[in-house]
Amino acid sequence: MRPSWDVYFSKIAAVVATRATCDRKWVGAVIVDDRKRIVSCGYNGSPAGLPHCDDAGHELREIDGRQSCVRTIHAEQNALIEAGPAARGCTLYVTCMPCHTCAKLVVTAGIKRVVYAEEYRSQNTDLTLPLLAAAGVEAVHLPLE
Repeated sequence: MRPSWDVYFSKIAAVVATRATCDRKWVGAVIVDDRKRIVSCGYNGSPAGLPHCDDAGHELREIDGRQSCVRTIHAEQNALIEAGPAARGCTLYVTCMPCHTCAKLVVTAGIKRVVYAEEYRSQNTDLTLPLLAAAGVEAVHLPLE
Protein backbone atom coordinates (compact mmCIF):
# COMPACT_ATOMS: atom_id res chain seq x y z
CA MET A 1 0.00 0.00 0.00
CA ARG A 2 1.33 3.43 -0.93
CA PRO A 3 2.04 5.80 1.94
CA SER A 4 0.29 9.16 2.13
CA TRP A 5 2.36 12.15 1.06
CA ASP A 6 2.77 13.16 4.70
CA VAL A 7 4.10 9.73 5.68
CA TYR A 8 6.33 9.60 2.60
CA PHE A 9 8.03 12.96 3.25
CA SER A 10 8.20 12.33 7.00
CA LYS A 11 10.10 9.13 6.32
CA ILE A 12 12.45 11.02 4.00
CA ALA A 13 13.08 13.49 6.86
CA ALA A 14 13.96 10.52 9.08
CA VAL A 15 16.54 9.37 6.52
CA VAL A 16 17.94 12.93 6.25
CA ALA A 17 18.38 12.87 10.05
CA THR A 18 20.91 10.04 9.68
CA ARG A 19 23.37 12.64 8.29
CA ALA A 20 23.25 14.68 11.54
CA THR A 21 26.59 15.26 13.22
CA CYS A 22 25.41 15.73 16.82
CA ASP A 23 24.52 12.40 18.38
CA ARG A 24 22.59 13.97 21.27
CA LYS A 25 19.61 14.26 18.91
CA TRP A 26 19.52 13.41 15.22
CA VAL A 27 17.01 15.64 13.46
CA GLY A 28 16.08 15.87 9.79
CA ALA A 29 13.92 18.35 7.90
CA VAL A 30 12.49 18.40 4.38
CA ILE A 31 10.76 21.36 2.73
CA VAL A 32 8.22 20.41 0.06
CA ASP A 33 6.31 22.67 -2.33
CA ASP A 34 2.64 22.40 -3.28
CA ARG A 35 3.52 20.24 -6.31
CA LYS A 36 5.00 17.60 -3.95
CA ARG A 37 8.57 18.39 -4.96
CA ILE A 38 11.41 18.60 -2.46
CA VAL A 39 12.77 22.14 -2.28
CA SER A 40 15.49 21.49 0.32
CA CYS A 41 16.64 19.24 3.13
CA GLY A 42 18.55 19.91 6.32
CA TYR A 43 19.93 18.11 9.33
CA ASN A 44 21.45 19.33 12.56
CA GLY A 45 25.17 19.95 12.42
CA SER A 46 27.84 22.56 12.98
CA PRO A 47 28.11 25.66 10.80
CA ALA A 48 30.03 25.06 7.57
CA GLY A 49 33.75 24.67 8.14
CA LEU A 50 33.54 24.30 11.92
CA PRO A 51 34.16 21.08 13.86
CA HIS A 52 31.24 18.70 14.33
CA CYS A 53 30.24 17.25 17.69
CA ASP A 54 31.11 13.82 16.30
CA ASP A 55 34.70 15.06 15.90
CA ALA A 56 35.19 17.71 18.62
CA GLY A 57 32.66 16.77 21.28
CA HIS A 58 29.58 18.60 22.47
CA GLU A 59 29.49 22.26 23.48
CA LEU A 60 27.00 22.05 26.34
CA ARG A 61 25.19 24.97 27.95
CA GLU A 62 22.21 25.10 30.28
CA ILE A 63 19.10 26.13 28.38
CA ASP A 64 15.64 26.00 29.95
CA GLY A 65 17.03 24.16 32.94
CA ARG A 66 18.79 21.35 31.10
CA GLN A 67 22.06 20.73 29.29
CA SER A 68 21.85 21.41 25.55
CA CYS A 69 24.46 21.29 22.81
CA VAL A 70 24.91 24.72 21.22
CA ARG A 71 27.53 23.73 18.64
CA THR A 72 24.96 22.85 15.98
CA ILE A 73 22.51 24.57 13.70
CA HIS A 74 19.07 22.96 13.81
CA ALA A 75 17.78 20.88 10.90
CA GLU A 76 14.95 23.34 10.22
CA GLN A 77 17.42 26.23 10.08
CA ASN A 78 19.64 24.41 7.58
CA ALA A 79 16.64 23.50 5.40
CA LEU A 80 15.33 27.09 5.46
CA ILE A 81 18.78 28.51 4.59
CA GLU A 82 19.04 26.14 1.62
CA ALA A 83 15.50 26.88 0.43
CA GLY A 84 15.70 30.67 0.69
CA PRO A 85 12.64 32.40 -0.78
CA ALA A 86 11.46 29.11 -2.31
CA ALA A 87 10.27 28.07 1.19
CA ARG A 88 7.29 30.45 1.00
CA GLY A 89 4.03 28.52 0.87
CA CYS A 90 5.70 25.15 1.45
CA THR A 91 5.29 22.36 3.99
CA LEU A 92 8.09 21.54 6.42
CA TYR A 93 8.46 17.90 7.45
CA VAL A 94 10.65 17.47 10.53
CA THR A 95 11.48 14.53 12.75
CA CYS A 96 10.65 16.44 15.95
CA MET A 97 8.67 19.50 16.95
CA PRO A 98 10.56 22.71 16.15
CA CYS A 99 11.94 24.72 19.03
CA HIS A 100 10.52 28.20 19.60
CA THR A 101 13.36 29.88 17.68
CA CYS A 102 12.89 27.57 14.69
CA ALA A 103 9.13 28.16 14.81
CA LYS A 104 9.74 31.92 14.49
CA LEU A 105 11.99 31.29 11.49
CA VAL A 106 9.36 28.99 9.95
CA VAL A 107 6.72 31.72 10.27
CA THR A 108 9.02 34.39 8.85
CA ALA A 109 10.01 32.16 5.90
CA GLY A 110 6.34 31.78 4.96
CA ILE A 111 6.02 28.03 5.59
CA LYS A 112 2.28 27.24 5.62
CA ARG A 113 2.33 23.82 7.27
CA VAL A 114 4.60 21.88 9.65
CA VAL A 115 4.39 18.10 9.99
CA TYR A 116 6.45 16.72 12.87
CA ALA A 117 6.95 13.14 14.02
CA GLU A 118 8.04 13.51 17.65
CA GLU A 119 6.84 15.81 20.40
CA TYR A 120 10.22 16.96 21.67
CA ARG A 121 10.38 19.28 24.67
CA SER A 122 13.27 21.72 24.54
CA GLN A 123 13.99 25.44 24.26
CA ASN A 124 10.51 26.79 25.00
CA THR A 125 8.65 24.29 22.79
CA ASP A 126 5.57 25.02 24.92
CA LEU A 127 5.46 28.28 22.93
CA THR A 128 5.88 26.62 19.53
CA LEU A 129 2.34 25.45 18.76
CA PRO A 130 0.64 28.66 19.95
CA LEU A 131 3.07 30.71 17.84
CA LEU A 132 2.44 28.63 14.72
CA ALA A 133 -1.34 28.80 15.27
CA ALA A 134 -1.28 32.57 15.76
CA ALA A 135 0.60 32.91 12.45
CA GLY A 136 -1.86 30.67 10.61
CA VAL A 137 0.66 27.83 10.17
CA GLU A 138 -0.97 24.41 10.38
CA ALA A 139 0.89 22.02 12.71
CA VAL A 140 0.36 18.27 12.34
CA HIS A 141 1.73 15.68 14.76
CA LEU A 142 2.34 12.52 12.72
CA PRO A 143 4.18 9.89 14.78
CA LEU A 144 6.12 7.42 12.66
CA GLU A 145 6.42 3.78 13.60
